[in-house]
Amino acid sequence: MLHVIIVGLIAGWLAGKLLNGYGYGALADIALGIVGGIVGGIIFHAFGLHPYHAIGSITVSTIGAMLLVAASRVICDEF
Repeated sequence: MLHVIIVGLIAGWLAGKLLNGYGYGALADIALGIVGGIVGGIIFHAFGLHPYHAIGSITVSTIGAMLLVAASRVICDEF
């Protein structure tokens, strides 16, 4: 469980930094990273890619979190 939280925190922080230079706060970054890990895992699994180490997990989670951040910004800008 601690591994998931640490990977989620790193991935959420990286996603915030890569997309606009700031995050949403520690709890939101962790949540985005964890959910991003799920989203990224589904996407990577669909392409037959399976990360088995910490760097791979962080990469997959960061990509998934970036997709979630980008989608949330599009949705929020619409309303």
